Amino acid sequence: MTTGETSLVVMERASILLAEANTIQKAKELKTLALTAEDWARRKGLGKEAEQHCHSYAMRAEIKMGEMLKATEGERAKGTRLAGRNIGGAPRVQPKTEAPTLASIGVTRRESSQAQMLASLPKAKQKEVIGGTLTPTAARREKQRAEVTRDAPSLPSGKFRVLYADPPWKYGDQLTEDYGPTRFHYPAMSITELCALPISDLAEEDAVLFLWVTSPLLPECFAVIRAWGFTYKASFVWDKIKHNMGHYNSVRHEFLLVCTRGSCLPDSRALIDSVQSIDRTEKHSQKPEAFRAIIDEMYEHGRKIELFARWDEAPAGWDRWGNES
Repeated sequence: MTTGETSLVVMERASILLAEANTIQKAKELKTLALTAEDWARRKGLGKEAEQHCHSYAMRAEIKMGEMLKATEGERAKGTRLAGRNIGGAPRVQPKTEAPTLASIGVTRRESSQAQMLASLPKAKQKEVIGGTLTPTAARREKQRAEVTRDAPSLPSGKFRVLYADPPWKYGDQLTEDYGPTRFHYPAMSITELCALPISDLAEEDAVLFLWVTSPLLPECFAVIRAWGFTYKASFVWDKIKHNMGHYNSVRHEFLLVCTRGSCLPDSRALIDSVQSIDRTEKHSQKPEAFRAIIDEMYEHGRKIELFARWDEAPAGWDRWGNES
């Protein structure tokens, strides 16, 4: 049997295995096997064609895994809600048939997220991924950019004296598989994408910007401040009290930077404590309303707007803008 005939036999067998992959676990196993074969072909110098054959089956298996994950999402969510739950203070009550969770089927949250993302791509994009001309990472970025463009409404008309922003910062790493990367909650934006937003058009000649930022992005955020036409002046620190994941320490704080355009000193002469200790909630990226009260106390006059707002109704005296509001 020639090398070409051997390849045909292997590809035919791979097609059969893919067709027979009727569970999430089997689809994942086939993906892993195909990626291992791709690496083996690369190390043995079998050529790009052999590598691409293996890669294409790995991507097809991952897409199939994503389709099955999407189809069983409701059932798995039920399993997550039931796991470890006490009813009325009584000992944990187990359902007769416990619904599967990601952990129980051997799939990490990151694997599930990528597989479902690939499964939700248009067929033309899936062909690019299978063909190796588009990586899964690049496909995700394209999808996120499309979502930001599609979902974000037009900026409001008029000018504002007070701007309050909690941008969907894009981080360079993802920490652990199960700890809150922004990509699991909303489409993140790069520094370049944030700088390109015409926020400066919303600000009066004399205006103030309150900007939320975390420690890892502190240096990069100043490019956004400048692009929006503001200058950094001061900061508040939110002490969250509870532990947060970090590489170098327990990051239990976040910064609210105060930036101005023109001359925009506070209306009030009261000097509010720059450190506010407020227990964080479990809702991703939710900021304490105490900080809005601080802003209202400092700046009593002028139009106010919250950018990247994540709630449905604006508080009294505030406008809002964002793809989740």
